[in-house]
Amino acid sequence: MTISDAQKSKKGCCSPARDAAQRVVTEQIAPAATTRPNSIEIPGGRAHIGTATPILLPDGEGPLRTKRLSGFRIAETAITNAEFAEFIDQTGYVTEAEQFGWSFVFWAQVPDALGPTQAVPDIEWWRRVDGATWRDVHGPGSDIATALPDHPVVHVSWNDAKAYADWVGGRLPTEAEWEHAARGGQGDVRFPWGDEEPDDTGFFPCNIWQGDFPQNNTKADGYETTAPAKSFAPNPYGLYNLVGNVWEWTSEPFRTRSQRKDAKALQVRSRGYKLMKGGSFLCHRSYCYRYRIAARTGNSPDSTTTHTGFRVVWDA
Repeated sequence: MTISDAQKSKKGCCSPARDAAQRVVTEQIAPAATTRPNSIEIPGGRAHIGTATPILLPDGEGPLRTKRLSGFRIAETAITNAEFAEFIDQTGYVTEAEQFGWSFVFWAQVPDALGPTQAVPDIEWWRRVDGATWRDVHGPGSDIATALPDHPVVHVSWNDAKAYADWVGGRLPTEAEWEHAARGGQGDVRFPWGDEEPDDTGFFPCNIWQGDFPQNNTKADGYETTAPAKSFAPNPYGLYNLVGNVWEWTSEPFRTRSQRKDAKALQVRSRGYKLMKGGSFLCHRSYCYRYRIAARTGNSPDSTTTHTGFRVVWDA
């Protein structure tokens, strides 16, 4: 696949959306979990949200503002395949990707044996793959969840993530809670480790793309797709992989405050979407520079991909 810089500039964000008109709704009541993921207590106080120096202006990254928060607990990692498997085994829950019968897989991970797959218009590196689910991440028979139990679960919709959070007695974080936790008490920093920028050659504090997106990933950080949920150095609060690795669903709608024409157009296109934070292993500064704390995007609540997961919070 060859994508020119001019073509990249015209593309949308790196997360494809499922047609919400096809949505399948299944009411499922899950019993309460007897165990829950390891969590970290986050102190309350005045939290920073957004940034005074936004980079992707239509996304609504700015302005920098503050909000008073009560203390809460948050999972130290994104929810893993093993943790999600326990939920499925205990409740019989059926994810939306399983209900639809397909999900989105990045083109380089589509098994050759599947043959041609349907590309997503304008972001053709995403392919519709029949049989791709949280267990079979790259398509039928891949069984990634069993092979990589400590990696973050993916192919989970916002609705799936909320169902799991309800089961463990928690909820999805607000944007303010997510950013407050990600900053680790360091104030207005760009990344969970501070302000030093990751690069393609020597500084690898998180799992993102190195090389020329979307053709060549050098994997200089050691990973082509997801890394274990508990990998790389934690932030000062002890939380892992808040940027890079997988996008994380939040509890909030995706809204922008900007009055820019392009921001208003994005808001119209994103009506009904839910907010996601953190970026993923597919982010690179040359294309999707969203592995920053203030960065944000949205997707429809029934959409599922190989690079979207979640973590849970609990009231203190």
